[in-house]
Amino acid sequence: MKRRKRSRSFTILVQRDGTTKTRTFRLPIWLVRLGTGVLVVLAVLLVVITALYGPLVRAAARVPGMERELGRLRVENTRVRELSAAVDSAESRYAQVRQMMGGGIVPDREAASSQLPVAPPIRARLAATISLESGISAPHHWPLDESGYITRGQLRASGQDEAHPGIDIAVAIGSIVRASGGATVDQAGQDPEYGLFVLLNHADEYQTMYGHLSRITVTVGDTVTPGQVIGLSGNSGRSTAPHLHFEIRQKGRSLDPLTLVKEGR
Repeated sequence: MKRRKRSRSFTILVQRDGTTKTRTFRLPIWLVRLGTGVLVVLAVLLVVITALYGPLVRAAARVPGMERELGRLRVENTRVRELSAAVDSAESRYAQVRQMMGGGIVPDREAASSQLPVAPPIRARLAATISLESGISAPHHWPLDESGYITRGQLRASGQDEAHPGIDIAVAIGSIVRASGGATVDQAGQDPEYGLFVLLNHADEYQTMYGHLSRITVTVGDTVTPGQVIGLSGNSGRSTAPHLHFEIRQKGRSLDPLTLVKEGR
């Protein structure tokens, strides 16, 4: 007779502590292999799921923080809009107050200057009773048709006071400015301090400076006679109000114009 071939299997013996009895479990090898395969498949699936859905889980975990940040930004945007509305309201009120106080009566100095006609060089005398010399001469004549109002005189630097060569004469924008004596035009143009200016060379190494003009009617190299119009007064450069800065120099040293100019005031 042929002997039956035993199927291969795993035997598991279980014995409880304190007893001599044992229980035997036989597991076919195919069942063990099947269970092992299932565990491997489950492990692979777990790894794939973790790799695919891990970023989604982390992103979902950040959502509450992002919502809080979004809420904070919305609050700040609301505050910005409120501040912008407050600034617009303040500007509107300022415009109303300025209009009530007559702020629009006096035009902007640049706008006022642009409306002035460009005057060609002309010759004129200060007054019929004043005899003006001809040719190059020392400065002795008042540079304006009116006396004006001297708002600042000649000052030397002392203590906290800033040196101020020459004098400032308050006059309306567009007032005629005349040469204080016969001279040649040494410089004419724009300066950060003097604004539009004209610098004349006179006899005996005298020079005269006319600053803060709104128009210049001469060019460098021109010869001007006493009383000739060289420009129009204004408020250009470092200036807080319309005026003419009038300065006399000799050999590079600034002199007080009121000690030299006697005629025409």
